[in-house]
Amino acid sequence: MMKPLQFFLVPFMALFASLAQAASVRVQVVDQAGAPVPDAVVYAMPVTGKPPATKPAGAIIDQVKRRFVPLVSVVQTGASVTFPNRDNIEHDVYSFSPAKRFELNLYHGIPANPVVFDKPGLVVMGCNIHDEMVSYLLIVDTPWFAKTDAKGVAVIDNLPADALKLTAWHSRLGDPNAQPTQKITAAADSSAKFALQLKAAE
Repeated sequence: MMKPLQFFLVPFMALFASLAQAASVRVQVVDQAGAPVPDAVVYAMPVTGKPPATKPAGAIIDQVKRRFVPLVSVVQTGASVTFPNRDNIEHDVYSFSPAKRFELNLYHGIPANPVVFDKPGLVVMGCNIHDEMVSYLLIVDTPWFAKTDAKGVAVIDNLPADALKLTAWHSRLGDPNAQPTQKITAAADSSAKFALQLKAAE
């Protein structure tokens, strides 16, 4: 059995005054040895009420050299995602995930229609022709999200000065439905520092 790998999520609140009382959150994600963890997703939800109604931005997941690029993506519920095939061979993109079951039969170039992801959850995608190809798409019910870079840092901008719940996700979570969370209060001159433990798949 694979030894569980622990991750510690350490967010730092960087707040600035504006007419909209907007705030930014800088999140550092590291593993148990203190090494940065790239491709982790962090998103924020109001503790009470719902996020503002906003039009979800579209996204692109490329296929390059028999790989999905990027490996991990995050979009708001209702977003349209395009899957260009930039290889000189055909791919057959599919997913059996409950959040979205779909298949793009063998094709080159850009499919005629994007795929709309209208339910929140995790969608794991593959290629029916090339088993080594895999990609992860997390759909969230909020416009406030970010993905960590190579240094394990993510920044969520334009947050309201309010009580929020931060949630962290990584593809190595054993149970993607049991995502660790932490409550923060976004207010003038406030800051927060905390650690969240993520369990890896066994």
